[in-house]
Amino acid sequence: MSNIGLNHFLIISSILFSLGIFGVVTRKNAVMVLMGIELILNAANINFVAFSAFGNFPLKGQMMALFVIVLAAAEAAIALAIVLNIYKNFNNVNVDEIDNLRE
Repeated sequence: MSNIGLNHFLIISSILFSLGIFGVVTRKNAVMVLMGIELILNAANINFVAFSAFGNFPLKGQMMALFVIVLAAAEAAIALAIVLNIYKNFNNVNVDEIDNLRE
């Protein structure tokens, strides 16, 4: 039997964080950028819960993860409303063309 330790959680979290950063930097679709941001927030949640479980912090990591989940839900609702407004005005959700809103 293998023993799952803190290093395993940190490796999974770093992989998720890297994939999220890659998605934010390389994607042009606003919905895909939002999915990358969600991956980054989930990586932070894994870190909070892992440090809480393996450290001497009873339930503090879980409370921070719950706060991040609420923050992510609010961010998703507001961001999707913005994306829908951009689609209504420009008929696409390409991030490169959002700078036309300044005009």
